[in-house]
Amino acid sequence: MTTSEENVTTTPEPEMIDVQTKQPDADGFPARPGARGRTAILLAAAGLAVLALVIYSGIHSRAVAESRLTQRTEEAAIPTVAVLFPREGAPTQEIVLPGNTQAFSDAPIYARTSGYLKHWYFNIGAHVQKGQLLAEIETPEVDQQLLQARADLDTAQANLNIAKITASRWQDLVSTGSVSQQETDQAVSNLSAVKAAAESSAANVRRLEQLQAFEKVYAPFDGIVTARNTDIGALIDAGATAQPKELFHMAAIRTLRLYVAVPEVYSRAARSGAPATLTLDEFPGQTFHGTLVRNANSIDIASRTLLVEVDVDNPTGQLLPGAYVFVHLKLPDETRSVTVPSNTLIFRKEGLQVGLVRNGKAELVPVKIGRDYGNSVEIVSGLQPTDAVIVDPSDSLVAGMPVRLSNKPAGGLGR
Repeated sequence: MTTSEENVTTTPEPEMIDVQTKQPDADGFPARPGARGRTAILLAAAGLAVLALVIYSGIHSRAVAESRLTQRTEEAAIPTVAVLFPREGAPTQEIVLPGNTQAFSDAPIYARTSGYLKHWYFNIGAHVQKGQLLAEIETPEVDQQLLQARADLDTAQANLNIAKITASRWQDLVSTGSVSQQETDQAVSNLSAVKAAAESSAANVRRLEQLQAFEKVYAPFDGIVTARNTDIGALIDAGATAQPKELFHMAAIRTLRLYVAVPEVYSRAARSGAPATLTLDEFPGQTFHGTLVRNANSIDIASRTLLVEVDVDNPTGQLLPGAYVFVHLKLPDETRSVTVPSNTLIFRKEGLQVGLVRNGKAELVPVKIGRDYGNSVEIVSGLQPTDAVIVDPSDSLVAGMPVRLSNKPAGGLGR
């Protein structure tokens, strides 16, 4: 009993075999359960998916970084510019140009004969009339030469008289055969030679009389004495080999003239007979009136200006020669213009240009300058008040180049 009980207690109970999950394989080993196999497959697939996602994420992030770098490089290559709008000017109805007044007649006065200054009669600032005596010169040498010339003339005239008598006498004798024809011809020829010598002496006398007349220095026109460069006792040398010395300087100021350089763009205002108005700093609030009398009818290639002359009546002498004046010339038609800073101009071989921003790109347009104010210039053609002008354009700026604005001027770009 004991033995059988032990056999009963030690004998294991047979296990329940799931025929669906533990079918033996070809080698006789039992197969894996089906639920665990599916889990392993799912885990493997999930790992592959995660790995693929990591690889894709790395490739995508690198591509995005490269795209951003390319975009930033392209953006950095686009220049940044500042723009402004031209300031619209009022209709230009006149131009104001600088000029200097000049005497209508201005001449230095020289001596024509040599000697010593005996006396002068007018000092600087004196008003003199034409023909008034300005100074006298002592010419002892000329006086003595004149006396000698007159003596030579008397001798020549005496010889001429005797030659006339001799020639007449011989012509009477030749008719009677008392003298030969040869002797008569010699007498007539001698008369001609003596007559020429007498005329030469007379001419020399007249020359010295003229030099003696130059001892007195007269005013050549009505005007004022602006300079006196001599004094009593000064040596006056009018020789051809010496540099002449100016005795006086005279100017006629009853009418003044001005030469004004008119820019080519305003040459229409330079019409002969057109009125002109003058203003001076020393006469605030006062205007003077003149007339444009003539112009050069030719544009100066170097300065691109037209030279004109304006005459101004100055009967009281209020205006002085050499004064700095402003000449106001009326334009025949109304001309509109705009003003831009000088640092917007581009100087290239194509001519004067400015850079504009249109539709995000740079555009170069030619312009023409009117007046130059220093820090700014007047543009008479090529710009409109709505144009966005580039400030301080770079040398590398070309037409069609994309640009980016660093500022937005008042009014916007859509005006």
